Amino acid sequence: MAARLEGHILTPQGFVAGVLEHEGGRITAIRGTPVADERVVRESAQPILLPGFIDLHAHGGGGHDVMDGAEAAQAVARLHAGHGTTAMLATTMTAPLDEVQSALAALGPLVREGAARASGAARWLGIHLEGPYLSPQRLGAQPAFARRATLAEVRSLDALAPIRVITLAPEVDSHLPLIGALRDAGFRVQIGHSDGRYEDGVAALAAGASGFTHVFNAMSPLHQRAPGIVGAALAHARYAELIADLVTVHEGAVHVALRAIPGLYCVSDATAAAGMPDGVYHLGRGDAAQRVHKCLGAVRLADGTLAGSSLTLDQALRNLVQIGLPLAEASRRLAGVAAQYLGLADRGRLVVGAFADVVSVDRDLRLVGVHVEGELVEPRAS
Repeated sequence: MAARLEGHILTPQGFVAGVLEHEGGRITAIRGTPVADERVVRESAQPILLPGFIDLHAHGGGGHDVMDGAEAAQAVARLHAGHGTTAMLATTMTAPLDEVQSALAALGPLVREGAARASGAARWLGIHLEGPYLSPQRLGAQPAFARRATLAEVRSLDALAPIRVITLAPEVDSHLPLIGALRDAGFRVQIGHSDGRYEDGVAALAAGASGFTHVFNAMSPLHQRAPGIVGAALAHARYAELIADLVTVHEGAVHVALRAIPGLYCVSDATAAAGMPDGVYHLGRGDAAQRVHKCLGAVRLADGTLAGSSLTLDQALRNLVQIGLPLAEASRRLAGVAAQYLGLADRGRLVVGAFADVVSVDRDLRLVGVHVEGELVEPRAS
């Protein structure tokens, strides 16, 4: 029997006041009357139905890190589902190769296509390999185990767990000519944790890189005579991640990126501290684990370096609307653009045939319901 959700439904054509039906994890019908004015939607007492959020860069949450293995990863997926994220990439840390291999071997059964999804959890779409192919000069909170990439090594890691996105510093020896080979092998290469010049970023895009990892953060900054990797992103990127916690990136810089990068999409870069009280948590595992401190809405190393975030994407939605984005546009930056980037036609939008990944919010944009592939998940307080 089809289940029904009523309210103001955000479709690719705009809001519709009506009914969304789903059965077997898929949307089967959307019926209603178009609503031209978003203010009517925000002022109504009816729930607002949005596409489930898609997070392509998340390390942890609920006190757990995906590098800790399968059980921890499932706890992470449940934490973020409770905050409206219905699909996500498990994001690794820079670590000794054997630790990366061990983590991917544990994650593989969870993230392969067709893998069973745990009840109450977001769907794992694959791996974002954020390390170890980074610049030693721009590690940020990543531990000092950076190494040069090879196609053979990446293929061996992909055999353990399917890698959808690879962050890579293009100026590191041998990386620039490798980008095209990685693209041809089916990987999306993102420029990040890079101390390269503007010219390195432009060359990487020309070679086949598809985007930028957490734009502005852990990359050479913009200067009028040395535009850096930030300048290459703002001038030429089609896609880029942005951490929308309004701490990691100032709201003014958010507006700059929105104006410059058509495919800007928001990620959490969440650590184990997401969904947890202030305190000390871990980022990564084993020899590579970092102790991070959650305080005043940010996550930092002991020396003050920002170390990911404690963001959940329901808060990112509110942040984007707070700084002036229309609700429909904020939703697109949290779902539709990320789905487009990964080539997913059946996620990130509410249309017949798509997965029934639906976030329901009230007029204050607080979660009142989450459906992951049709399964009702209890929202968590934030």
